[in-house]
Amino acid sequence: MAPQTSNRQHFQDELAKLEESALGGLDMVAQALDRALETVQHRDVELASMVIADDDRIDGRYLEVHQGILSLLALQAPVAGDLRLVAALLHVIKHIERMGDQCVNMAKLVPLAGHEPPADVELLDNLGRMGEQARSLVVQCKQAFSRRDVDLAQDLVRQDDEIDKLNRACFRRALEIGDDPDPREWAMHMMLIARCLERIGDNAVDIGEQCAFVVTGLFREFEDASHPELAPGR
Repeated sequence: MAPQTSNRQHFQDELAKLEESALGGLDMVAQALDRALETVQHRDVELASMVIADDDRIDGRYLEVHQGILSLLALQAPVAGDLRLVAALLHVIKHIERMGDQCVNMAKLVPLAGHEPPADVELLDNLGRMGEQARSLVVQCKQAFSRRDVDLAQDLVRQDDEIDKLNRACFRRALEIGDDPDPREWAMHMMLIARCLERIGDNAVDIGEQCAFVVTGLFREFEDASHPELAPGR
């Protein structure tokens, strides 16, 4: 095998390992999200502290992949297809790190709400449904990227729209809770948690956009607020 071919194969093998490591970060996010949602539903302060502590693992994965990509680029210049993947993975691992941060933010809000807050069943139910949708998005964006499935990536928008609807429902319910300071304060904390879940959904869609970029070589936002007519399916 010629040296140039050998070097190219080595580059692609190492890049594949880095992709696997990056996408493995989404498994960490799914676990952190499960724990954060359980923390919210059961007001488990001890579990909240575990979510916060475990974020170091996601941060470590981010640094590992980011540094690995930079080290790989220092050894050999990638061809066009590989370069797209390199650029996409740098974005993907950053979105994963942000998802982990949102799980931490959720966990940090639970102790602030009090040991036995005046919880509202409807608001908690909406948050639970948001959490299920957010977790589904995390799993699906990993599948879409690993399979290079643009249709599956674009379908993330549909699920993210459901999260947005539930987020608005949470906001309406928070306004209906009334003027009593304690329930209102708790509801405001829950609205911040809903915002964290909404952001996780957005980050999943962003990873889907990176999948489409790797496949097509063109970057396009699936949901462009300034050009809604360009959204998929329209």
